[in-house]
Amino acid sequence: MNSNLIDDINSGRFDSTFSTLYSRESAEFHRERWVGIINTHRERTGDSSPRLFSSPGRTELSGNHTDHNRGRVLAAAVQLDTIAAVSTPSEKTMVAELVSEGYPPVRVDLSNLDKVKAEEGSTDALLRGIAASIVRRGGKVGGFSASTVSRVLKGSGLSSSAALEVLVGSIFNELFNEGRFTPVELAIMGQEAENEYFGKPCGLMDQTACAVGGVVAIDFADPKAPLVEPLKADFASAGYTLAVVDSGGDHADLTPDYASIPEEMKSVARELGAEVLGDADEETFISNIPAIRKISGDRAVLRALHFYDENRRVKEMVDALNMNDIQTYLDGVSRSGDSSWRFLQNVFSPRHINEQAVSLALALTERFLSGEGASRVHGGGFAGTIQVFIPTDRFKAYVSFMEGYFSKGSVVPLSVRPLPVGELITD
Repeated sequence: MNSNLIDDINSGRFDSTFSTLYSRESAEFHRERWVGIINTHRERTGDSSPRLFSSPGRTELSGNHTDHNRGRVLAAAVQLDTIAAVSTPSEKTMVAELVSEGYPPVRVDLSNLDKVKAEEGSTDALLRGIAASIVRRGGKVGGFSASTVSRVLKGSGLSSSAALEVLVGSIFNELFNEGRFTPVELAIMGQEAENEYFGKPCGLMDQTACAVGGVVAIDFADPKAPLVEPLKADFASAGYTLAVVDSGGDHADLTPDYASIPEEMKSVARELGAEVLGDADEETFISNIPAIRKISGDRAVLRALHFYDENRRVKEMVDALNMNDIQTYLDGVSRSGDSSWRFLQNVFSPRHINEQAVSLALALTERFLSGEGASRVHGGGFAGTIQVFIPTDRFKAYVSFMEGYFSKGSVVPLSVRPLPVGELITD
């Protein structure tokens, strides 16, 4: 490992890598950021030449709440990432240590890889769960010390938890397994940890998009081997800026709202003799709606309608991107958002009807756009962010407009990151 790592970064040696990771963002900003995490790690551990890792956040482009029922999604890794400086102790240990800026340190003894009930909902559970998934696949784990800092905004719908999960998986993969596991395998490990150890019934889209990088279409018909199709998409060249808008709101008590979506979809599937809607015939569903609504309820039926329509929409939007047809693609974005609002019903929580910041952000954006661009709820929904495609020549005006209603900095521009999760090579 280069003993003059900080000098190499400051000299611009890695500027081309930063350009690939962060698009048009300032190389100077990212030099300072990476030097900062190295210095933080050195002050804590004494290691001035750690191994460096980066894991991107993701933006969902279409396929809102379809992955958990084995549907299709369209997503992209983005330039906002979680970075880590990592060391292995000189003496062998099984303690994995994660010190993240702004959070209490996490230390997990990997000698025990059984689920610990008291750890549910914690980063400790994710660390232990990912390690267990690697060992189940014949891999190795060991102790390490990692210092991390993240630009993936928590609660933003950009999947800060998935970025952390595949980051931890990548650290285990590179330090102890010579990189034998693929990005998709790392994604599956992250989902397993979140489902089984953390206790959240998430799908696989977030982890896959973060792990693989770029713009990808993903078919989850076989959840153990999802089909991932890399795509080319250059929204900037088409004249649009992709962004998310943070409308505010707290995700802390929304777990029941999130959990109701896959469960209601699966309740419809069970009435059709299947485990998930991805395995249930749409025409049979349509013909049996009168009986299903009596058992599962009208909202479950509407959510199932969203699932089938959204699955088709992903395919249409993938075709549009492949043909470089931006207007058809943007029409798909708008229709996806409309379906999420009317059928999926995840724009606000029915338990908090006076808190509809996402609805307000969408309404104001529609008024501003006046038929140009597109917008939709982003990610899990109920609170947090919307996604927008704004004509680039109107972007500054849009930022000013939205900051008049929401906080300064609430509009965050995004660029697609083409690289997967992994180690920043320093040799």
